Amino acid sequence: MTDTSQNNQTVSRVDWNSEKQVARLKKRYIKEKIFKSIAILSLGTALAALLVVLISIFSTGISGFTETRIMMDIRIDENIVGDVDNLTQEELETHIASININRMLVSSLQEKFPDVTRRADVFSLLRLFSVGAQSDIREAILDDITIIGNTVPISLKAGSDVDMLIKGNISRDVVESDRKISDQQIIWVDQFISEGRVTQNFNWGFFTSGDSREPELAGIWSATVGSFLTLLVTFMISFPIGVGSAIYLEEFAPKNRLTDIIEININNLAAVPSIIFGLLGLAIFINFMNLPRSAPLVGGLTLALMTLPTIIITARAAIKAVPPSIKEAAIGLGASHMQTVFHHVLPLSMPGILTGSIIGMAQALGETAPLLMIGMVAFIVDTPTGITEAATALPVQVYLWADSPERGFLEKTSAAIMILLAFLIIMNGLAIWLRQKFEKKW
Repeated sequence: MTDTSQNNQTVSRVDWNSEKQVARLKKRYIKEKIFKSIAILSLGTALAALLVVLISIFSTGISGFTETRIMMDIRIDENIVGDVDNLTQEELETHIASININRMLVSSLQEKFPDVTRRADVFSLLRLFSVGAQSDIREAILDDITIIGNTVPISLKAGSDVDMLIKGNISRDVVESDRKISDQQIIWVDQFISEGRVTQNFNWGFFTSGDSREPELAGIWSATVGSFLTLLVTFMISFPIGVGSAIYLEEFAPKNRLTDIIEININNLAAVPSIIFGLLGLAIFINFMNLPRSAPLVGGLTLALMTLPTIIITARAAIKAVPPSIKEAAIGLGASHMQTVFHHVLPLSMPGILTGSIIGMAQALGETAPLLMIGMVAFIVDTPTGITEAATALPVQVYLWADSPERGFLEKTSAAIMILLAFLIIMNGLAIWLRQKFEKKW
């Protein structure tokens, strides 16, 4: 009783209104304000940097979703097309693909600009249009063969330089020697604009076509399919192996030095740079196993090695989060350890396992270095139809376009980054939705 009363008297004798106590409180409040200000400043700086990056990407890439077209009156010369009346649809497509469409385009341009006679000027005039303009004419003939022998207006894809000029990415005020489009070409473009023949449309070809040497023809479809096939292989390998490893380590493995070493190495592998996994995939899957280079199969196997530690760690955390009372109740009712794990623990931990797996797959979707090491950096035009065919992936496509000197590929790069970010946001959003929908509150 004496000690307690003395302590109470000591506490009561503290004068909280003294100058010393006021100074201490004031110093404490100052430190709290400084810490809060630093935290707010750090958060604001991070948000500002993120905003600058996003604004830069979106302001550059938004124009990549549009294309410039020029309406041109084309004379569909029957002498060039030939007799197609008795051809089947398949024969017609083969025949139209073999004719010289460029001759019709050149003759139509010379008819519109009769003053252009020099060969170099005709070539400059022809460069206003993309190589894909010939495909536009072919499609118009295939859609309606009755236009053969007539002059019809056809919307043709403009060349990359004209597209950049219309979008304001090439300045007219720059000296002619410092830009890729000449003064005479600008005069021709202005004439088309004054006649109302220049339009800007949504670029569906960006989503439906593969890569191309021409910026205005390049698309992301082949890279998207390649990413899908690569992630499919990654998921089919990493998910069952990762979940199975997590179940064994958490529920069945004996606690000894060997399992401790395995757990430490799994945690260390999660921090290994991704390019190391690319070197491992190159050495094992290509050099040793002789699997096809640049194939989604090799890319998926390599990314599966990289994703496994993430899936194992998150799956173990999800299994460990299941209350012990669930297992004890199942065993108390006569269930075996195996039945308890697979009938009770695994279903209850599955939302967390799926969340970690999706996040791991999202990380794999954005990886570039491992795919570069196994050769998926090749120029691929055709869309892959299987996991053993040559393919590329979205992040690699971004890398290839970013390394191209043409100005038209700059907006394509930003547009592809926007698509990649959209996929990553969707995958992370799906992970959050699954966790909130199926997660159990204990």
